[in-house]
Amino acid sequence: MTIKTLAAAVALTLVPALAIAEGCNYEKRVMSCAEGTVFDAASGTCVTSVNS
Repeated sequence: MTIKTLAAAVALTLVPALAIAEGCNYEKRVMSCAEGTVFDAASGTCVTSVNS
């Protein structure tokens, strides 16, 4: 096996593994609401805050 073939095989093996290790960050998104509203986790929307 030539050095170029071996290097290509190693690269093609490692690149998908590195992509999986990076993962997705969609679960880290933060909901921001307009002033005077708060996030309601049950409905997944912003609702008017009630100040007592």
